[in-house]
Amino acid sequence: MNSSPAARPRRFRPVLARTGFVGLNYEKSYTAPMKEVDMSLLGKHALVTGSSRGIGRGIVLKLAENQVKIAVHYYQNEGAASSTLAEIRKRGSDGFVVQADVTSPEQITHMFHKVKSEFGKLDIFVSNARPEVPTFFQPPMAITLEQWDTALDSQAKAFLVGVRETVSLMGSGGRIFAITYAEGSRTGGLQPWVGMGSAKAAMECLVRYFAVTLAKRGITVNAISPGWTEDSVMNTLPQQAQDLLRNWHERGWTPMGRLGTPEDVGNVVALFCSEQAAWITGQVIYADGGASLMNPEIPPEIQLS
Repeated sequence: MNSSPAARPRRFRPVLARTGFVGLNYEKSYTAPMKEVDMSLLGKHALVTGSSRGIGRGIVLKLAENQVKIAVHYYQNEGAASSTLAEIRKRGSDGFVVQADVTSPEQITHMFHKVKSEFGKLDIFVSNARPEVPTFFQPPMAITLEQWDTALDSQAKAFLVGVRETVSLMGSGGRIFAITYAEGSRTGGLQPWVGMGSAKAAMECLVRYFAVTLAKRGITVNAISPGWTEDSVMNTLPQQAQDLLRNWHERGWTPMGRLGTPEDVGNVVALFCSEQAAWITGQVIYADGGASLMNPEIPPEIQLS
């Protein structure tokens, strides 16, 4: 048999196997490696609300890269949800789309019934959906009770109902996340954010209570707080406001010099879904490039000089 290098078949070998992250790479050094896959996520099932677009889409695409099967939730834009599912399938995973209004507990329950019928179980639940900005974006003295209820119902109440539904499908090793905005929860300057800021604060509080409640089941519960992020609520603002925010963060308010992306948030979720994150629960994780570390009383040019 000819044993020359040219005649020997190229074989795959695992890389980074000891870390739990396994990719496949040709022995030939010039061949580009495939994306690494966290083998601890292989065969897992996730529901991410509001995952047809924006941050939710970034989360599900990152999980799909790790071969997690995804329930793509949407409220009104079925086309965007179907497009996201197509991208999930391009990454070698699969799933289905599910419609629900997360301000309605009955529709949330129905959504979980579909998850049970399709998946039979759930390993990852991410509460990310929010209503459109005009339905809640009013300052304290102008916000209507209907707008207030829309904010609270879509966040704190939806998370309460969603986690209760989740635990009947989730075993030890499960991961639950709330996507929040901690700066809006502890400051008061962005006046029209009062409804959503209060709702996010309540959701962060629930994270801590659920973390204690579910700890003995081996389920972790954490909040992830992105900073200003492209392809998110920011893009619904007037163009002048968007430009001001980008310039402000690029010139130093975010020490890393840019706004976040949905992929950045997806990376954080995937990281905390790993087996190595099993000891972290009840925390608010800032994923903002360091923006939350800046002093609001001092211009960034002075802080970074």
